[in-house]
Amino acid sequence: MDFLLRSARIVELDSGPGWVGPVDLLVEAGRIRDVDHALPRPPGIPELDAGGRWVIPGLWDQHTHLAMWTASSGRLDLAGTRSADEALARLRGRLALSPGRPVVGYGHRPVTWPVQPTVAALDEVTSDVPVVLVSGDAHHGWLNSRALDLLGVGPREGILVEQEWYDVYARIHEVAGDETSPEAYERMERAAAALGVVGVLELEYGEAFGAWPERLAQGVDVLRIRRGVYPDGLDPVIAAGLRTGDPLVEGQSLLTMGPLKIISDGSLNTRTAWCEHAYADGSGHGAANQTPAELRALMSRAAEHGLRTAVHAIGDAACHDAVAAYAETGASGSIEHAQLMARADVTEMGRLGVVASVQPAHLLDDRDVTELVWPDRADRCFPLRWMVDDGVELALGSDAPVSPLDPWLAMAAAVHRSADARPAWHPEQAITVKEALAGSVDGRGSVRAGMPADLVLLDADPLDPAGSPEDQAARLRAMRVAATWVDGRLVHGDESVFSG
Repeated sequence: MDFLLRSARIVELDSGPGWVGPVDLLVEAGRIRDVDHALPRPPGIPELDAGGRWVIPGLWDQHTHLAMWTASSGRLDLAGTRSADEALARLRGRLALSPGRPVVGYGHRPVTWPVQPTVAALDEVTSDVPVVLVSGDAHHGWLNSRALDLLGVGPREGILVEQEWYDVYARIHEVAGDETSPEAYERMERAAAALGVVGVLELEYGEAFGAWPERLAQGVDVLRIRRGVYPDGLDPVIAAGLRTGDPLVEGQSLLTMGPLKIISDGSLNTRTAWCEHAYADGSGHGAANQTPAELRALMSRAAEHGLRTAVHAIGDAACHDAVAAYAETGASGSIEHAQLMARADVTEMGRLGVVASVQPAHLLDDRDVTELVWPDRADRCFPLRWMVDDGVELALGSDAPVSPLDPWLAMAAAVHRSADARPAWHPEQAITVKEALAGSVDGRGSVRAGMPADLVLLDADPLDPAGSPEDQAARLRAMRVAATWVDGRLVHGDESVFSG
């Protein structure tokens, strides 16, 4: 809709005009047409009063898995479990509540457990119904024998990891049933909009590429969605002539083509992230998922057909190879996670213009694991300060459901690097609130005329400098969003509150 928003304070994130005091914003046809003091109201345009609240461009989560995030709300919660026994106790509780029903759980992180998960341990609790427990980083699954059999996986002693697990996860609906109805997706989107989110990069694995156009037709249209594709789905995208940024539904700007996602190594918690030096627990160096030639061939093919790339790289060897691949191929895009990096590779990312798509809230979960298996390199994990100082563009996200789809939690973690009573973890790599917020608005900077009308109205100034980084992070986590507009449509809030 068109409207005139009066008395809004612009949060200055870049070298904009530097407005003094509240201003008015005129929104027409889904764009901000004008920003100034005392704008005249065009005939027939409704007028809203922001009441001196603070306005920012809409927030983006630049790395999500929405089917998993939507489904996780109904799954057995295993987050925070400290042992296999504790996880099994929660499983017994679920089975007692719903006897005879399959169980899908989510959230366990066993690398610090005294005893690692086994199929036999699950079988002792239940052998007659399938049980699939998805790890907190989504890189492995813990299944009982009934689930392994149902999903056509041979007998084994321990967990499924990396590609073998991804192939199984793509069929999890055979155990879980339908966890992702259109109604569930709409609830998820509205919850995100209530936090000021206007768009996400969707990187769900194993889902049919046409699923999102179908959801859009079913009315799941609250947020903007950029849909990435994996190598196994690249040929149809190229055949359709789709380039990054193209609409996936003609005449509809909410759903667009995203990048080619390439998973170049594993994860910290499965100890499969590819590292220059061995893990301290003797589990090896991790490994690459492709040869250097294969990675470069994929990136070159994407670039040739107008697709950006999003290269998952967590270990420093994987990050080094990804940076080198961008330099050699001339491809454009991001490194997803960029968790453990050498300073020289960060500097090279800045020179090349490679985006760091980072998930700061991961450090809240990973600090203890890092001190266990990477104690000699923890100072260069989540090196956000290096990235900002070396001119690397940040794109903050959650990797939901690995961490919650909550941009304020991500920003707070980037600013303080702790969410409990412990001191900040390597505070030398922290960034400022302004830098974190700038990395959360899809590169749009301060609100100005000509932008899409994706707007968020806040009850408090997010850049309030008072207090310590811990105090500032606490205010970010408590930030209240008064209203969210996507393409000029109010998707969160009540316009009657702002009526002028």
